[in-house]
Amino acid sequence: MTAVPQRDILPFTNFEQIREAQEILCSEADALRDVSHRLDDRFCKAVDLLLGCRGRVIVTGIGKAGLIGQKICATLSSTGTRAQFLHPAEAVHGDMGCVSGDDVVLALSNSGETEEVCRLLPIFTRVGAPTIAVTGSDTNKLATGSKVTICLGLLQEAGINSLAPSTSTTAMLAIGDALALVVARARRLTPEQFAVFHPGGSLGRRLSIVKDIMRCGDELRVAAQSASVREVFTRLARPGRRTGAVILVDADGQVSGLFTDSDLARLLESRSDEQLDQPIYMVMTAHPTTVSPQATLGDVVGILAGRKISELPVVDDHDRPVGMIDITDVIGLIPSVEDEAVA
Repeated sequence: MTAVPQRDILPFTNFEQIREAQEILCSEADALRDVSHRLDDRFCKAVDLLLGCRGRVIVTGIGKAGLIGQKICATLSSTGTRAQFLHPAEAVHGDMGCVSGDDVVLALSNSGETEEVCRLLPIFTRVGAPTIAVTGSDTNKLATGSKVTICLGLLQEAGINSLAPSTSTTAMLAIGDALALVVARARRLTPEQFAVFHPGGSLGRRLSIVKDIMRCGDELRVAAQSASVREVFTRLARPGRRTGAVILVDADGQVSGLFTDSDLARLLESRSDEQLDQPIYMVMTAHPTTVSPQATLGDVVGILAGRKISELPVVDDHDRPVGMIDITDVIGLIPSVEDEAVA
């Protein structure tokens, strides 16, 4: 078994490493700025093709461009545009069957001369799927064989010897993001629609609606504001998980106040026992903040954190209680002090 040859390691101080990294980042940032200034009406034509696509956006590319293409494909899908990645090598071995005349192709190649990609162009034309090229020039084979070309221009790769695909792939990725997000805006993608594509993780929770996560039924405590504190807590005592507050309603069944377990504890600590037999409306928090069942959990997090409250009644269009959001339901989404400082 042959050993891996020992290579000399350049004596790099921390300062030199950071300086080198900064130069790479600045080089790529400058390139993105140049690409943004180079955009013209061909970008708009590409957007129009994507908006008019009745099938899927077929993203293709090979090597590093192919990896970028997979990410662009994921971004399109997550913002409401159906997309599928097609590997050029697999395409000529049967996978071209996924392409139809209702599709639009997004082909990536910096040189525009990549054989595996370019040999697919006549097939796309024969199928009737128009091609959008993201490439380095207007005159290469990919550009001349496509319906629309988004030209990146002559980009110098970052880093030592300017060899590894870096600046060019960063530019491709940025163009893909721009296409996906402009199309999403044109389609008026709403946060609620976005949430459908992101049901998992903290992002999915933040975009989910209150109706799906609020406490209701046996977990909800509702009482008439005319009842005494003692009556309310005697009648509503129940085992198991429950909210930390009682929603008070008036004679019309509309929310009029909120009384929390902490409010009860303060009454007991202050030895105001006589108030336990007085109407609860005399000690409740009147006109509490409420939220609609259609609000997003992100809205709720902002209210709880901003107003420093722990319970939030959920009401219908007639201000009648239908649920409750407890801070423990969303504790993982409350912004930390560090997050607020960064913001």
